Amino acid sequence: MANENPTSKKILIVEDDSFISDMYKAKLEYLGYNIKIAENGKVGLELAASFNPDLILLDIVMPEKDGFELLADLKKDEKLKDLPVILLTNLGRREDIEKGFKMGANDYIIKAHFTPQEVVDKVSKVLKEKV
Repeated sequence: MANENPTSKKILIVEDDSFISDMYKAKLEYLGYNIKIAENGKVGLELAASFNPDLILLDIVMPEKDGFELLADLKKDEKLKDLPVILLTNLGRREDIEKGFKMGANDYIIKAHFTPQEVVDKVSKVLKEKV
């Protein structure tokens, strides 16, 4: 039985690896979050506009539109520019990390360096800061 979250925050996961997106969806839904998944940046941008999430968990390396392109599009959109974005990727080069923060990401998580629970904790922290 899922825990009840009175705020029912909405999270959009933009990730082309269905194993990863399904795992985070299950963990976050258990905590009471409302989750939608986009398998690429193009669909992610459409869902960001229609779903109106409170946070986006965003992979970088994806087909159609990568995470950096999607982040740039979000920051240009007047309604979406203040939306918290956590980059969740395997790109660990300092240039990529700096680029992500410079573009406006709230956090940058290298998948291999964090457990799924640590990622969920970071999501909850960023959402609490947003309130």
